[in-house]
Order: sequence, then C-alpha cells, then structure tokens
Amino acid sequence: MNKQESIYKNIHQDIIDRCKVGEQKAQFQLYKLYYKAMYNTCLRIVNDSLEAEDIMQESFLKAFEKIYSYKGEVSFGAWLKRIVINHSLDELRKRKLDLESIEGSVYEIKDQEYKDEENEVLLKVNEIRDEIKNLPNGYRIVLSLYLIEGYDHDEISEILNINSSTSRSQCARAKKKLVECLKVK
Repeated sequence: MNKQESIYKNIHQDIIDRCKVGEQKAQFQLYKLYYKAMYNTCLRIVNDSLEAEDIMQESFLKAFEKIYSYKGEVSFGAWLKRIVINHSLDELRKRKLDLESIEGSVYEIKDQEYKDEENEVLLKVNEIRDEIKNLPNGYRIVLSLYLIEGYDHDEISEILNINSSTSRSQCARAKKKLVECLKVK
C-alpha cells in the first residue's frame, strides 16, 4: 500500500473526494450525514444548545477547509469528531474553563463500591443525561469524553492538556457526584 492510499476504508469516500475538490453539494451531503452526531458531541461538552450549534457549524467549516489533510488513517467521523471536540474545548477555554487541580492529592477508587450503584444507574438513562448536564464543567467534560465519546484517560489527558491521573480522578469524582445527585431524586 502506498502512502496515498487510505488506511481506513471509508463508506463515504466518494463524497469526501468530491468535498476535497470543493463541491458544495458533496459538502452538504457530508454535513447531513454527520451533523446530528457532531451537534450532540458538542452539546455534551459546552452544555448550551445555541453555542453547540454555532461551534458545530464552525467545526464543519474548519473540516471543509482542512479536508485535504484527511488521510484516511481513521474513519472520517472520528476525524471530524476530533475537530468538533477540540473546537468545543477551545471555546470553553475562552470562557476560562478551570479544571479542578488535584495534582499531589490522592484519590482512591474502589471498583466494588460503585458496581451496585452503576447497575442501578443504567436504568435511568434520561435522568443521567439530565444530571450530567448539571455537573460542573470539568466533571461533565471528562465524564462525557470517557463514558459517551469512548476516549481513554490517556487520550483525554492529551485533549485537555492534563495528566491522565487528573483525568481518572476527575472522572471518578464526576461519577461519585452523579451517583449522589441521582440518589437525591
């Protein structure tokens, strides 16, 4: 396989190729395929529907400007999602997002402590989504990236420019806070 060939076989490659030459109809097709998922990803991070809509639109514009750099090493959706997540986080940073610094502190998590509670929580999906929206930014972002977007703590630490131990601790604290909020209801 030469370097020009895509490593990842994308089912929408023909549309992507047409976007690379600036075809607006193809851009609209690609937008229609991905906008809902990208909006939801953005909304989970910024927690504001109007801002999420703006960021999602801007992310698509960035993606179309840089589509020539898409090499097919990952799915197009994953490549686009990374743009959306990074742009969402940049916007939060503009609002001076302060992740709770816990460097030097030790926070131990006991897996069994949460097993029973997590099983109970799985039955309340809509309630959980609502409560996640109410978490502080740092908790909400790490928890969303980990549980919903599927990133591991090393990837989250790279995305947020924090240590992976900070990501793990933020996630654990967010889970604990989420469980507490759900018990109150």
